[in-house]
Amino acid sequence: MADKSSSSAYWAANVRIILISLAVWFFCSFGLGIILRPALKGISVGGADLGFWFAQNGSIYVFLILIFAYAAKMNKLDREYGVEE
Repeated sequence: MADKSSSSAYWAANVRIILISLAVWFFCSFGLGIILRPALKGISVGGADLGFWFAQNGSIYVFLILIFAYAAKMNKLDREYGVEE
């Protein structure tokens, strides 16, 4: 990754992955857990309504999934740009 255009493209792809991950996490934690909670009230998951479940557990599970997805995407991106460890 010697030239500047390649490093700029790598950084742009990295930022895009981060922004998509943050958008998904925001939607699951804030959107489903807070804003859409009344709409999800009728759906039951483990004895609690779905909105409450997302507020308490779901956003944490989504965050953990996003960590592994981010690591996999970054490993692929690193190999693509030749900066893998």
